Amino acid sequence: MPRVTIHWAWVILAVCFADVFINFAARLGYGLVLPQMLGPLELSRTSGGTIYNSYLFVYLIFTPLAGYLNDRVGSRAILTLCSLILGLGLVGLGAAHSLGWASAAFGLAGLGATGMWAPLIALVQRWFAPRRRGLALGILSTSYGLGLACLGMVFPLIVASLSWRWAWWILGGAALVMVLFNGLFVRSSPEALGVAPWGRRQPYETALPPTVPTWEKGLVRAVLKGRLFWLVGFSYYCVVYAAYGITTFMVDYAQHSLGIPMAQASQLATVHGLAQVAGVLVLLPLSDRWGRRNMILVANGLVAAVVLGILLWGVTWGALVALVGVLAFCFGAIFPMYGACAGDYFPRPVMGTVVGMWTVFNGLAAVTVHWVAGALRDSTGGYDISFAIDAVMAALGLALMLLVPNHRAHGS
Repeated sequence: MPRVTIHWAWVILAVCFADVFINFAARLGYGLVLPQMLGPLELSRTSGGTIYNSYLFVYLIFTPLAGYLNDRVGSRAILTLCSLILGLGLVGLGAAHSLGWASAAFGLAGLGATGMWAPLIALVQRWFAPRRRGLALGILSTSYGLGLACLGMVFPLIVASLSWRWAWWILGGAALVMVLFNGLFVRSSPEALGVAPWGRRQPYETALPPTVPTWEKGLVRAVLKGRLFWLVGFSYYCVVYAAYGITTFMVDYAQHSLGIPMAQASQLATVHGLAQVAGVLVLLPLSDRWGRRNMILVANGLVAAVVLGILLWGVTWGALVALVGVLAFCFGAIFPMYGACAGDYFPRPVMGTVVGMWTVFNGLAAVTVHWVAGALRDSTGGYDISFAIDAVMAALGLALMLLVPNHRAHGS
């Protein structure tokens, strides 16, 4: 019987899948857990936004550093340390009894989360050849859709039998388990094992960082001086603002604006998560064939149309479920497609750094929309103005991406 061997790229992808599943179950699931936290912690929705923004502030401040360290010292050390910090933060959030405590704990989780996206995107791109990156990132990206979907199904059961605190304790414990898996199985590049990336016949001729001091060679300075980096970054900011403006508040909107019971409203998270899985499995592989920019334009256009549709027609349960499903179909693919642009447009030694800096735009958008939408909800009692702003931002994201040229994958 022939011996079956597994390329280590698939081991890397499996470990990264679990990391992202846990991290995004916490990050995207916050909007699902939040309504149950408001009463016990005596919080307004604006205060609830403050807790989430403590996570995002820390995340956006330190993610560029995590991306840079990933390029310099390697992914194995970064992922192991960050999964430990993430787990401790989520366990602390489950024990919170005040706004300050919850903000500090989720802020610590945000520090851990810095290693759970930009370094992972760069790591997976290094282990897969350019024509296979969309496939790999598509598989990876099903993890955060499944994380949200599972939380949407399990959370009502946790609340009914235990409390909302256990949602955070379970996720925190899972993150602590990943400390072991990251330390044992992650390798920072194919060169570390003397193999070629999956989908490429020969290994690259030169090793990846940490042997290449990218900052001293001026590569990052050249990236920041270029128009392309800023066009993609600001487009990313706009579409993330729109997507989070719906995703974070959709359960609260269904519950308090449409009068939908909590158990039923929570099903939106499951719909959102499952639609994300479908979206990344379709849009990411298509981006390998039709081009990353072209598929981003399709996704951004659909997001703009759906946000406008929720504003105008999302007043019935059936319409809201359908529109959230279409939004999520695009939502799941947007993040990895923008991340994959780092490998398409910029050299391999700075992929992690570029993704890390673009993640700042992601974080700033999420911080802005959660404060703005929370404040508008508290002051007006509804989401009409907030959703209108989301629609405008999605249209701006589409317009900016139209200015980005179509490039082949960078020679990496």
